[in-house]
Amino acid sequence: MANGNLERVIGGTPGAVLLRLVVLSIVVGIVLSALGLDPRDIWQSITRLFERIYNMGFDAIEWAFRYFLLGAVIVVPIWILMRVFKVLPGSRNPD
Repeated sequence: MANGNLERVIGGTPGAVLLRLVVLSIVVGIVLSALGLDPRDIWQSITRLFERIYNMGFDAIEWAFRYFLLGAVIVVPIWILMRVFKVLPGSRNPD
């Protein structure tokens, strides 16, 4: 019973499925080789893709941080001055 479930899941007996995968891999390899592709080229392309996505994410964080610092140079001192003037004696406290 368990062997029948395995065959249904993988599409046949393990030996037959393995043989089909080997033959199909060889045929696809021949076609890709005829197109001038190499497994290392494909692997390097995938690696570069993930590196670019990774770098793009950190470039966005760096971009946001630079603008944060630029704005904070103005916003934080103004906020501090507003807090100081609000707690000074004689200032009107609406609370």
